Amino acid sequence: MSSLENKLTVHKTSKWIPQMLEWANLNFGYFGYFTSNEVNYPSGGFEHIFYAGSHAVSLESISQLPISKPKIGILSYDQKNKYEDLYSNNRSEINCPDSLFFSPELTIYISSEEVTIQCQNPNVVHTGILNTNIATTAESKGSCILHCSHDQESYTNTFNKIQEHILAGDIYELNYCMDFHGKATHIAPIDIFLDLCANSPMPFSALFKAANLYLCCASPERFLKKKGQTLLTQPIKGTTKRGNSIQEDEKLRRNLSESEKERAENLMIVDLMRNDLARMAITGSISVKELFGIYSFKQITQMISSITCQLPPNTSFEEILANTFPMGSMTGAPKIKCMEIIEAYENFKRSWFSGSIGYIDENGDFDFCVIIRSLIIDKTKNSFYFGVGSAITIDADARDEYQECLLKASSIIKTLENSYSIINNPN
Repeated sequence: MSSLENKLTVHKTSKWIPQMLEWANLNFGYFGYFTSNEVNYPSGGFEHIFYAGSHAVSLESISQLPISKPKIGILSYDQKNKYEDLYSNNRSEINCPDSLFFSPELTIYISSEEVTIQCQNPNVVHTGILNTNIATTAESKGSCILHCSHDQESYTNTFNKIQEHILAGDIYELNYCMDFHGKATHIAPIDIFLDLCANSPMPFSALFKAANLYLCCASPERFLKKKGQTLLTQPIKGTTKRGNSIQEDEKLRRNLSESEKERAENLMIVDLMRNDLARMAITGSISVKELFGIYSFKQITQMISSITCQLPPNTSFEEILANTFPMGSMTGAPKIKCMEIIEAYENFKRSWFSGSIGYIDENGDFDFCVIIRSLIIDKTKNSFYFGVGSAITIDADARDEYQECLLKASSIIKTLENSYSIINNPN
């Protein structure tokens, strides 16, 4: 902690989180709020913590930030172009930076009953937050036009072309994504994020502000976590809905666990991630800690595997990213060929979607998730977009995969419906 900073621990009120976010939104150009929503997850989810700052840099300039302070940041999927001979020329709904990191001028540690404010003047911050009014929800809903990039027919046409690549031996599995985008009469990112957490509490939930851009993230998937010399990655492949009864839910979980198709998809990405880790891991240290784990969340059940390795001393964050980014579950296998085909067949620029967000502590340990089940907002234009995807393999069915995409989109659509009268437009 800087000698100019102090700490103040106070009781957490019932309105603390929304008041804190509203106050910070008025006072800082950049912030990151992280929470696990107390959801059970192997190796835990995000810490419950808030960071705010006023200056940000790209990943390539991260050395300009103070060595003794945490770094909070976001990576666009298009950061891939820095590591491989790739490009991103598809339609861009919102212009997001490829990478952005800041060091906090304010840090707030949050527990169930207390908050600890760390900054130069914690008493001033505490008073400011408590005196912040939370905007009341308007009695009448605003309106929102929602476009979807695919109906079943157009999705199937692309699906068939991707399967032709599999038959030709170009790839084994590809994560194909479609997007939803639109504009609203007004957008309140904080309200949307809190509502999204209520609809779909996830272990890697985050609200990130970068000037006029906001990310409302409700992700179930960890990208990378480093603690000491141990690096952990937890790819997700395998999805089913929740049942309407205990019996139906258990049957769906069992069907997912025993599905040869879902296991094959998951195993391909496990092998891909093992290969990524092998580029820098200490020889013989890669270990699959859990294969085909089944974990249920409020709206969805997922198949999650956990792989670890030991890193050589002084392996940098940038080196780790260069060997692993983006998450293999969002590309397919083999990775580079899949990213080339994704660029050819998807009709939107992923930008922040399927990138990564997280924090690096002052010791160099870090935790980053995959940006999925997340809404990206441009506040100045009242515009937004989000992406959803699924794995296409030779055994996949176009109708099933399209329905999986709609299932993954359902929590965000429900959140939008709580605030807006939705006008659907398929084009």
